[in-house]
Amino acid sequence: MSPDHAFPRGATAIAGAATFGVGECPGFTALEMTAKAGLMALADAGLELTDVDALFTALPEDILGGLALAEHLGVNARFVDNNRTGGSSFLNHLMTAAFLIDARYIRTALITYGSNQRSASGKLVSALRPSVHEAPHKPMMPITGYGLSAARHMHLYGTTRDDLGAVALAARGWAALNPEAFRRDPLTLEQYHAARIVSSPLGVLDCCLVTDGAAAVVLTATDRARDLAHPPVAVLGAGTMTTHKEIAQMPDLTVTGAVQSGARAYAAAGYGPADMDMVQLYDAFTINTILFLEDLGFCPKGEGGRFVQGGAIAPGGRLAVNTNGGGLSCVHPGMYGLFTLVEATRQIRGQAGARQLAKADLAMCHANGGVLSSQTSVILGALETL
Repeated sequence: MSPDHAFPRGATAIAGAATFGVGECPGFTALEMTAKAGLMALADAGLELTDVDALFTALPEDILGGLALAEHLGVNARFVDNNRTGGSSFLNHLMTAAFLIDARYIRTALITYGSNQRSASGKLVSALRPSVHEAPHKPMMPITGYGLSAARHMHLYGTTRDDLGAVALAARGWAALNPEAFRRDPLTLEQYHAARIVSSPLGVLDCCLVTDGAAAVVLTATDRARDLAHPPVAVLGAGTMTTHKEIAQMPDLTVTGAVQSGARAYAAAGYGPADMDMVQLYDAFTINTILFLEDLGFCPKGEGGRFVQGGAIAPGGRLAVNTNGGGLSCVHPGMYGLFTLVEATRQIRGQAGARQLAKADLAMCHANGGVLSSQTSVILGALETL
């Protein structure tokens, strides 16, 4: 069997999902928020802490966060993972958990994360530090790196700030339908262009929010999940790819590892881009959405800017992208990746309220870590897609 087809298709499923403290959550530590979201996800699944035998997290301020979470919850876990690859960490955690469950080493995995970034500091806190090669240029990481990618895409393909603005407006359109979203006020293209430039060509409204927030999912065997509180959301395929750490070492500023991670996920799932009912992706900056839609096969390379024009990824458009409002308008507590899995789960279950899609059987979830460095793709589906 080829490594690209080795993922245990449909063997595991998300049985519980929850968010907590989205927006502002004063009075809670990151650990407390992480634990609270985890307990809520277990309750959503109809499970107890005593059912959990594996913990996965990546706490923002604690390199031994997995141990702290186990202690805080009182879980004697067979497996703890606080491996950190940036915002892609949690989809990587899901991949690891799926293999361990399929191997029958663990039975129930709790994947959870929380950050009080807004309440604690009021500004984006980045783990990125300029290297000796980058530091003389005084970059503002991560936005300087994403600005480089956006500028290169504009140069090569004629992408415009109107195209980037279309991404921001689409995210705000979805957020307006989501009572949990932090930014729900109307946004116009004129307002987008009037916003302050932070790192050319990216302005304030091209950047993700700085919020508090926590999210969690519970993963278990699909056969077991059938007997729990909600219809299982099957994990059909997954793939990951890391290409670099520093933006200066990125092989091509306009091509990400999503090309490989997406291909691996599609191969495992047995579905392609045209089959997806939604795309939940990590939109730390507006250029991310354009790059990932290209690299995940929803449009050809260089066509992403034109693809998003005219409300194409907004409510009522041809492709539903970030139906909760994404990191640009819903929530971004330091790392957003886990929220892609929660939103897809809610859509597939039919629990998304005013933003619920008419057809929501298959979802591409995609997360990004570092400066376009680590890419992980996961395809989720309703039981009928197995």
